[in-house]
Amino acid sequence: MPKIKDLSQHYTRPDWVRRINAMGDSVGGSENLIPLDSDSLLDEARKSTGGLDDFGDFDGDWQSRFVSLVSEIESTGQLHALGRLMTRQELLRGLRTRLLLTEARKASPAIENELITAPMVITGPPRSGTSILFELLTLDPNARGPLAWEVLHPVPFGEGSPAARQTMSECEQEFWADVQPEFASIHELRSDLPVECVTLTLPGFSGGHWPMIANIPNWVPDYPATMDYHRALLQTLQHNQSPQTWILKTPLYLVFIDLLFATYPDAWVIHTHRDPLKTEPSSLSTLATVRWERSDSAELPEAGGAGLGDMMIHLANRRSAGELPDRIVDSHFKELMADPVAAVEKLYGRMNRPFLGEHADAIRHYIESKPKGKFGKHKYSAEEWGFDPAALRKKMLPYTDHYGITLEE
Repeated sequence: MPKIKDLSQHYTRPDWVRRINAMGDSVGGSENLIPLDSDSLLDEARKSTGGLDDFGDFDGDWQSRFVSLVSEIESTGQLHALGRLMTRQELLRGLRTRLLLTEARKASPAIENELITAPMVITGPPRSGTSILFELLTLDPNARGPLAWEVLHPVPFGEGSPAARQTMSECEQEFWADVQPEFASIHELRSDLPVECVTLTLPGFSGGHWPMIANIPNWVPDYPATMDYHRALLQTLQHNQSPQTWILKTPLYLVFIDLLFATYPDAWVIHTHRDPLKTEPSSLSTLATVRWERSDSAELPEAGGAGLGDMMIHLANRRSAGELPDRIVDSHFKELMADPVAAVEKLYGRMNRPFLGEHADAIRHYIESKPKGKFGKHKYSAEEWGFDPAALRKKMLPYTDHYGITLEE
């Protein structure tokens, strides 16, 4: 099946976005309006932080990754004007974050001794309940999720109050739904909400953020470096704070689960499950929405190539063979939606973690006050994105049978 290139059949652009993009067209191309050059970005980062020059070496050869990333974005990303602006801001903010993080670690060497103890790590395909479970677990008074504003700006600089840093983070959170309103129905990004680990690791110029936002097929994420940066950031956020269990989340942990356990051997992994006929097409439509935000030529993998189906079957086989630590527990979408309190209590029992009454009350209040369909419904179908429902169900039978997953209409 050919790659889907024309997404105009699925989305329209707000007029203000279309007009900004026309600015690039009017000067012979968006690259002439908003350049992406690794050397100039490095210089700007240094100048904008008052001359800081040490980007840190706690995660390997970050500069080679950065230079190759910028080069690949220029080569294959085909970003429009607003896409280039969004990406330039992320690149520059990532460089600034490295400089400030390194300076903070120099000023407080004890940061490197912080232990990240038994984090609870949520992973699973999109639309399988990962986001709502993430939010519910962070209501635990003895746990915390990494909030978007503190991840994007972990070290104060200038007017660095929490309120100011939260306002600054809006351009990488709320702005996505301004650019493409459909995105809000897929995933709510907000500066005061816990954020996924792909955002945590953005300044490492590795991991999953960059191949998500642009078509860069020749750039390979360096997952070991991803986790080195991940740990350094959590240590910084945790320093001088009361001890709490970290709640973390990204579907990509399915891909490098061995590295996750190597980094945090005592982690508890919560694997979410749902009918693949709901999750696999959603993976492709989500990727399409994200890339359409920044490009008019959002090339996508073939149907079935964007999801995590093969990896989930592989992990089920590995778990059956005893090849993974016995620290993986399962969360089923239907159970979570039917009774969130009971579902979380069941997970905590499997992880030998106390489930507090105040946590249960907080979950009930959160669910009652959370409007359903606040931003509309993420509408998609398997056929719309090139999937054959019968073939997909057959392919995923080893997965659905292994976990006893309820199939949906």
